[in-house]
Amino acid sequence: MRIGIDDTDSPRTMCTTYLGAVLARRLNESGIRVNRAYLVRLNPNVTFKTRGNAAIALDAEGDPKISFRLACRCIEELADFGAENTHPGIVVTEEKIPTAFFQRAVQDYCTREEATDLLDDAGALYRGYKNGRGLIGATAATAAEFVDTTYEWLSYRSMDRWGSERYVDAASLRASELATSPHTWDTVDFQNRVVVCVPHTPDPVLFGIRGSNPFWVAKARGFVRSEFPVCEQIYQTNQGTDSHLMKGTIGALIEGRSYDLFGTVAARPETLVGGHVRVTIVEEYGTVSCMAFEPTKGFRDIVRSLLPGDRVRVTGSYKRGSINLEKLCIEALVEDTTLHPPLCPECVRRMTSAGRAKGYKCRHCGSRASSPMTTVAPRTVQIGWYEVPSCARRHLAMPLIRAGLRIPDGGPGEPL
Repeated sequence: MRIGIDDTDSPRTMCTTYLGAVLARRLNESGIRVNRAYLVRLNPNVTFKTRGNAAIALDAEGDPKISFRLACRCIEELADFGAENTHPGIVVTEEKIPTAFFQRAVQDYCTREEATDLLDDAGALYRGYKNGRGLIGATAATAAEFVDTTYEWLSYRSMDRWGSERYVDAASLRASELATSPHTWDTVDFQNRVVVCVPHTPDPVLFGIRGSNPFWVAKARGFVRSEFPVCEQIYQTNQGTDSHLMKGTIGALIEGRSYDLFGTVAARPETLVGGHVRVTIVEEYGTVSCMAFEPTKGFRDIVRSLLPGDRVRVTGSYKRGSINLEKLCIEALVEDTTLHPPLCPECVRRMTSAGRAKGYKCRHCGSRASSPMTTVAPRTVQIGWYEVPSCARRHLAMPLIRAGLRIPDGGPGEPL
């Protein structure tokens, strides 16, 4: 059977992955064998998400009714029911829910009614608390099948420490990343000198290590020095897989979806109030703005360096009429040319315009020239992939290092 849970946390406390880790232990203690735990990231653009829009699922063997009762007790004990936007859902099903529902929940939007119809068809046990919105994610988690997959080791704090300052030694995290990269990622952002894997919210998570398989996340965890964790759990997940991206065409984009697009830079990028950078790209069927927000740090310099005519590929979420950039591939660069009045061959002075369509004239000796002087400046970027720093990366976005690319000295991705 598969057990799915969603929407038990709030911005002020709790984490659905922690509840999943606790439930896995209680199930095992009751004689119900838990074979695998899944951390399922859903559409990151859902407006009513708490933080990362994550649900959990447990593959287990045993009595579904006992499992359902234990899961309900766990939710009733740990979920933050006092939060206005927390609406937990629990699903236990022996029959597989159609994978298409999971895929749509990652890239699009699903309704509670669609979820309950599928659950009724499968004869599943389920319960929605408050308005029951968590049934959508819980159902999607039970339906999850990962075409591509990664893993995360999550360590949790004891309840009496929630909300207090965490102790995780930063030097040990740097050592962990250096020893296990490229098999792990997003532990530390070396470029911006930021620890990424330790949250700052008042929830149970102490730290999380993301990587390619259980061996590497366990190896990386072995380097970490921290306060004593109350429990730890390895989750199989769709994080870092780009599974939220849809192929799209400029001019036919839908709000709240995430896209992989091609286009040509239409105008020089603009730096807006707050340090955000906007560039417009054009294709046969329309134009769209692409945004690099201030938290993306040095990535904005790559966007600023684009010129009209550059051919690019962009990925990111389409919100409020713009693509919020996650990655950028420069596929072709135009020359950075500037036209100047020519130099007089006799006086070696700059000529001036002789009038519209009349070329240029030297004011000193009267020499004439028909064409301007062209200078070509070297481009500051190269063809290749660029990405936002790990401190600004979304959970589902695939790091270039995982895609078989490396980024030397902050430059473009190059094949390994």
